[in-house]
Amino acid sequence: MEHVSDHIVFPEVARQASPIESGNVLRPRSFSEYPGQDRVVEVLKVYTAAARQRGKMPDHVLLHGPPGLGKTTLAGIIAAEMGCEFKVTSGPVIEKAGDLMGLLANVEANTVLFVDEIHRLPVQVEEVLYSAMEDRRLDILIGAGPSARTVSFDLKPFTLIGATTKAGSISAPLRSRFGLTQRLEYYRYTDLATIVRRSAHILGVKIDPDAATLLARRSRGTPRIANALLSRVMDYALIAGEEVVSEASVRLALERFGVDGEGLSREDREILTIIRDRYDGGPVGLEAVAAAMNDERGNIEEVYEPFLVFRGFLNRTRSGRMISQSGRSHLADVERELGEGF
Repeated sequence: MEHVSDHIVFPEVARQASPIESGNVLRPRSFSEYPGQDRVVEVLKVYTAAARQRGKMPDHVLLHGPPGLGKTTLAGIIAAEMGCEFKVTSGPVIEKAGDLMGLLANVEANTVLFVDEIHRLPVQVEEVLYSAMEDRRLDILIGAGPSARTVSFDLKPFTLIGATTKAGSISAPLRSRFGLTQRLEYYRYTDLATIVRRSAHILGVKIDPDAATLLARRSRGTPRIANALLSRVMDYALIAGEEVVSEASVRLALERFGVDGEGLSREDREILTIIRDRYDGGPVGLEAVAAAMNDERGNIEEVYEPFLVFRGFLNRTRSGRMISQSGRSHLADVERELGEGF
């Protein structure tokens, strides 16, 4: 087969739902269908069951962790378990306090309102949430100067579920108004393999168990990436005329996409290589790495670094970023086995 130059940028895949996911085809609809995140799922099961027994809406929930781990899916499951309406919005969309007021005023009783990227809410918008979350009340300022007065507007019962990849960016006053905070972790390979097999079954595709395990091991602990890769691997299997997706097809497809044995993309390895070769292993400032990558600082910090740090390939220090010994070893292994251009 001829060389294929295009590749998947894994972290970017993790930030956005794949076309399949965006149609909700693969999203679990109940806790029983949700593989992995056992601790979080168990807590949320008790949380929703207790709320149903009380006949009240649950406390507000904050879900945080890397992108693509299922925060939106869990919010939808909570709404389904409660038999509630489910509304979705995001922090960047709500630009003014009036936008949020209008949204909250039109929320029906017993609604779960999901706010993705809640850390990106403007300060003036965030302040409106305080009384809305705590007292289910909107305080609207009418007029200006000495004649200004505040009018209170009672809201219907609702539960706010916020999701963020940067929990540290949420202010203390807002964080304190969440009754329950849960962190989602990267998935175990065994759970990801279950997700791959489940997704393949839903899509009407047969996949060899060893192929599912290989795909899971190279999916960066992230279900969204696993599903996106499954879609691409299915293309290779189709062209190869396979009735069952084989381990060989998975291995070939991932090689073409530039995915190594640890699930690192070319961009991940480029970051490590820049630090190793240009800056003698570091420490080096993030701005310098971003300039060498011709990328934005925030993109590297929020998208690429979390998994590199999680795997122990990159160290964040006060002086800057440093490649670890395991990071050096991994680069050496990849270059020895697959060549420097991989």
